[in-house]
Amino acid sequence: MAAKTLMLQGAGSSVGKSLLSAALCRIYARRGVRVAPFKAQNMSNNAAVCADGGEIGRAQALQAAAAGLPPATDMNPVLIKPEADARSQIVRMGRPWRTLAAKEYYREKLILWETVRAALDRLRESFELVVIEGAGSPAELNLREGDIVNMAVARYARSPVLLAGDIDRGGIFAQLLGTLWLLEPEDRALVKGLLVNKFRGDRSLFDGGVRVLEERGGIPVLGVVPFLPALSLPEEDAVAVETDRGGSPGGAECVEIALIAFPRIANFDEFDPLRAEAGVRLRYVKTAAEFGNPRAVILPGTKSTIADLAWMRRSGLAEAVVRFAANGGAVAGICGGYQMLGRIIRDPAHMESSAEEAAGLGLLPAETVFTGGKATFQSRAQAASGPGWLQSVAGERLGGYEIHSGETAAAEGVWLTITERNGAAVRIPAGAADPQGRIWGCSPHGLFGNPRFRRGWLRSLGWRGAGSALSANVEQGLEALADAVEDALDMERLEKILWES
Repeated sequence: MAAKTLMLQGAGSSVGKSLLSAALCRIYARRGVRVAPFKAQNMSNNAAVCADGGEIGRAQALQAAAAGLPPATDMNPVLIKPEADARSQIVRMGRPWRTLAAKEYYREKLILWETVRAALDRLRESFELVVIEGAGSPAELNLREGDIVNMAVARYARSPVLLAGDIDRGGIFAQLLGTLWLLEPEDRALVKGLLVNKFRGDRSLFDGGVRVLEERGGIPVLGVVPFLPALSLPEEDAVAVETDRGGSPGGAECVEIALIAFPRIANFDEFDPLRAEAGVRLRYVKTAAEFGNPRAVILPGTKSTIADLAWMRRSGLAEAVVRFAANGGAVAGICGGYQMLGRIIRDPAHMESSAEEAAGLGLLPAETVFTGGKATFQSRAQAASGPGWLQSVAGERLGGYEIHSGETAAAEGVWLTITERNGAAVRIPAGAADPQGRIWGCSPHGLFGNPRFRRGWLRSLGWRGAGSALSANVEQGLEALADAVEDALDMERLEKILWES
């Protein structure tokens, strides 16, 4: 028998659908239900790598963790990764499929819809419950015809839908009631309950608001979920980068790290372990005027290395980073950031740019060549006895993952070698450093999740903290999230909607 489904849609983007879906996965997993997450189509450069090397959105990887599962490509069969020049790479069932402009993408929706249906069918054959997350809003009238992620999925699965709105941003009545009223009758009939998310203060003060929503919407409000700050859970997309500049100053003893906020920044949640350490302030930098006087600078991953390198030059940040390094500053580059730190980036097949090559920042003796194919692996690597602080991690086996096009080779200063990809033994140089170890880069993501590596680098910057356990924090965050959402929901009514539908 096919699994039951419960779909969470939103009155708009960033209303909290992803975390609410994660909460539902954890709630039902704790109740002994075999539950899995699903999102038909996600748009994000923040990706996770599955055991088979396939890519899915990191939000679905977090939801899988909430359900007690390893991430799998069926959980997010279509991933859209924006690139330069108003085009996106389409990842289908975990693998790069095509690079398309928006108009071209809509022409391919029929093929992708078959992929979506097949993935959902497989999940429903293997689990008792599938928690489905929508995208954006189901009331985007201009997108309804080509929909493969919102009501089209709900209709196909005959799934009850919960509609969530964000009261913290204001206009909750317009959000929820406006969305309901714009839906076609067939779709509106599938919406079985409303959720008011991110409520601050005394819940009883919104009792009148609940009555208004129920009277005018004709369906129950299943919960008013409180605003939940500081859950130590990774962000899904770059909205957080746009709004976060690192908080308040941390004082003289605080190690401040500037993270270059590329327009096409990717996998920025890998720096959450740094942010979680007491005495570390991580702030995003988008202009030369914001550069300031940090202890270190990180060039993160990007979906389009050449385009974001050109952006750095236009913004003055390239000059600022080079000047910072010349004055003795510490600089790190991850994946695309590592490629930028090298001498040159070659693109003979024009995979990223109309130009065949672009000069790098020249801070490391490395060269990158873009070739066909894309590396997506869960990886393990070993650190060699590198210069400076890297001596403190010599011999350390480091877990991480790879999502990159292009191969980067260093003429000297190699300090990291990948020894395992998806369980298979390999030996691939994957990182270089300058003679002092102040400037370094690597191809794998996720190395800061390794405590000894992370703290070794921080101590070289003058950090004196004792350390924290981020993985434990994530688990605690998921538990706290599930506790708060379960407490806020009318679970008895939700159970009837779910199991009796």
